[in-house]
Amino acid sequence: MATRDAAWFRETYTAIRSEIGKAVVGQDEVVESVLVGMAADAHILLEGMPGLGKTLLVRALSQVLELRFSRIQFTPDMMPADVTGTNVLSADGTRRNEFRRGPIFANILLADEINRATPKTQSAMLEAMQERAVTVGGVRHELESPFLVMATQNPIEQEGTYPLPEAQLDRFLLKVLVPFPSKEELATIVKRTTGTLDAELSKVADADAVLGMRKLVR
Repeated sequence: MATRDAAWFRETYTAIRSEIGKAVVGQDEVVESVLVGMAADAHILLEGMPGLGKTLLVRALSQVLELRFSRIQFTPDMMPADVTGTNVLSADGTRRNEFRRGPIFANILLADEINRATPKTQSAMLEAMQERAVTVGGVRHELESPFLVMATQNPIEQEGTYPLPEAQLDRFLLKVLVPFPSKEELATIVKRTTGTLDAELSKVADADAVLGMRKLVR
């Protein structure tokens, strides 16, 4: 990596980290791990109790990068087509099949509480996470780059959760444990969440910057 490229990488990384800090209180190691995964073109699994800011972090990342964001709330009754999309009969009278894209067609996908879905639904994620594409009705549909899955997982001892299949776990580079905030961080969170103004995040990078960071990492 050339000195100029290293300086650009450091400046871009620092700007993204600083802007996310306007919305996310503390959780420094978690944020660092998410940014490392983004730069390494790898999917990240976040595990922690509900209400610790996992969803806020992923949404903030998409806003700072101005990337297309999508969220899937996984539940036991979800089907693969709810993730990838499905072919439907066109309503314009031509009697042809038309592919309706599912929420997986995004740059940053938040797979919320991913271990509440059954292994059958998990299988819909495997091709997308490995090959950056989905196949429906024998037709392959490419996903736009960059494509990043940030999945949240509840502790397995919670009611209504399923152990993730090994094939699904293999798709994640990192599993990051999200801890409870400290007393000082909780006080800051209370001040932010009980006020009338939300943190306004600015765009500090874009898709080209993310792809450029990944080239340097490789």
